[in-house]
Amino acid sequence: MRFTPFPKLESHRIFLRRIRELDLNEILFLRSDKTVNTYIERSEDRKTKNLADALKFIKELDDCIETETSIAWGISLKNNPKLIGSICLWNFSKNHKVAEVGYDLNPEFHNKGLMSEALKAVVAFGFYKLHLDKIEAFTHTDNKRSKNLLEKNGFILNKNRRDADNPFNIIYELENPKANKL
Repeated sequence: MRFTPFPKLESHRIFLRRIRELDLNEILFLRSDKTVNTYIERSEDRKTKNLADALKFIKELDDCIETETSIAWGISLKNNPKLIGSICLWNFSKNHKVAEVGYDLNPEFHNKGLMSEALKAVVAFGFYKLHLDKIEAFTHTDNKRSKNLLEKNGFILNKNRRDADNPFNIIYELENPKANKL
């Protein structure tokens, strides 16, 4: 896996780019807003409560890119560089064939299909650049928007798997269509 140079992705309306220190206010909002975080549980030491915490989080993202343990993109509109959300591939399996996708989006941009565009771009990157066999998504059982997003993008609920860390999460999976044909 190589995350350098940083892979910039785009779709019809959005640009997926590296998250920078200039995004401090937006990261603070995304990681602390009650609506955005309704279904996200973080331990106290992982919560983002102020700009110093947001800066620490951005530095952690940079470290993960450098060590190739995860990759996160900031989501912005093509006509405006301001960060409106983020999406990542992380929690890679030891053999680097499975990764988890995670995402968040400013509620002002919900119900516009933007996260679906971002998810499609990241899934394509995961399957065709990283050669993943499967991408997983853990989501809260009550998070209807996330479940709809995943189902619209071909993810299938695995009813036989449980999240050992959160009993309220359910797990969706998307298989690489080429993985089973090789």
